[in-house]
Amino acid sequence: MPSFDVVSKIDLAELDNAVNQTKKELSTRYDFQGTQADVVIAPDQTVLTVKAHSEERVQAAKEVLLAKLAKRNISLRALEFLDIEKTGLHNVKQNIKLQQGIPVEKAKELTKLLKESKLKVQGSIQADQLRVTGKNKDDLQAAIALFRKEQDRLKLDMQFTNFRD
Repeated sequence: MPSFDVVSKIDLAELDNAVNQTKKELSTRYDFQGTQADVVIAPDQTVLTVKAHSEERVQAAKEVLLAKLAKRNISLRALEFLDIEKTGLHNVKQNIKLQQGIPVEKAKELTKLLKESKLKVQGSIQADQLRVTGKNKDDLQAAIALFRKEQDRLKLDMQFTNFRD
């Protein structure tokens, strides 16, 4: 039976390259001199932290980071921006969560979407991915098109892998 997997993964090497490029640009740009602006990846690679002296500098550093991520083909849908918080007298930071894998709630929404579409396919949740199976590959391609159409509404970055006949 033909099947494919729906996954949500970030290429960590590209993420590291984008963060390093951002750090380099922040250290050389004139408008960031003396602001101690920095971008840090957490050791478990699930959170990015943007730090600076003021909220405006955090926003500007975040824009530089987003441009570098987009240039490296990392989808911005895989990022969840948390609130900006003060970390001291003159320091501000913003954490950005990275989405690795499909959360169970989103996987349930995707399977519900499949059922409502009346396609002759079935979705099964397997850990942090969703496997879609069907009798013919035309139905599977229609399911992929459906998922791509709903990607923005669901706020979920999806890749389609492991397509088997």
